[in-house]
Amino acid sequence: MNKLELMKTANEVRKGIVTAVHSAKSGHPGGSLSAADIFTYLYFEEMNIDPKEPKKADRDRFVLSKGHTAPGLYSTLANRGFFPVEDLKTLRHVGSYLQGHPDMKHIPGVDMSSGSLGQGISAAVGMALAAKLSGDDYRVYTLLGDGEIQEGQVWEASMLAAHRKLDNLVVIVDNNNLQIDGAIDEVNSPYPIDKKFEAFNFHVINIDGNDFDQIDAAFKEAKTVKGQPTAIIAKTVKGKGVSFMENQASWHGAAPNDEQYEVAMKDLEKVGEALCQM
Repeated sequence: MNKLELMKTANEVRKGIVTAVHSAKSGHPGGSLSAADIFTYLYFEEMNIDPKEPKKADRDRFVLSKGHTAPGLYSTLANRGFFPVEDLKTLRHVGSYLQGHPDMKHIPGVDMSSGSLGQGISAAVGMALAAKLSGDDYRVYTLLGDGEIQEGQVWEASMLAAHRKLDNLVVIVDNNNLQIDGAIDEVNSPYPIDKKFEAFNFHVINIDGNDFDQIDAAFKEAKTVKGQPTAIIAKTVKGKGVSFMENQASWHGAAPNDEQYEVAMKDLEKVGEALCQM
């Protein structure tokens, strides 16, 4: 995909996020929207995956460590063809396979059930280590929240990843600077994030996580790194693409009402129209 196609796809992913959360009347739009460009790049450009064969042995693996941003992952999987986009409207409904957090037993394309913060990266490290031990060449990607890295387990996993020289592992931190209680530097600052990962012997890349040129360059660079895992620190805008949600901690875990849904979809329609004229 070229950059324009990626931007258009990410906008469709954002529409799916807003639609799913509105339909559920609950969920986490803010961090799903901030990470939409990264989700899009991973699933439409970076990863070796096949929607027709979601469990193929040599596929690349993805673990959503910040599992509450499931609407972002689900919308990406749906747009990539793992299941119908229409099913996004069943998010969190009784009987739906699209639960509030990713479930590997019921959702095509989900490699790991996640949601308990801090634990996803451990699973990803285990997957990457398994590939090394079995001589497989698949790569493993995991997306963490910047509030999530306040969890100690994240650093235990990081220590092991570097010790075992897991150059098939890419850790992405969605650094939108907001968690449920407010700004991360006011709640329990993890800054400087890049220096911490460097201290754990990661190859570190800092990017604007809402810029496809920088996202593309970062993942290409990660593929050249040997002997150490890579951490991509992606500076993003929480609620990206929806005017009233951007940079508002209150939209971490709240659903738009009908009126707000209309405004949000109009915002995204405008973005889509502008992209069509480029």
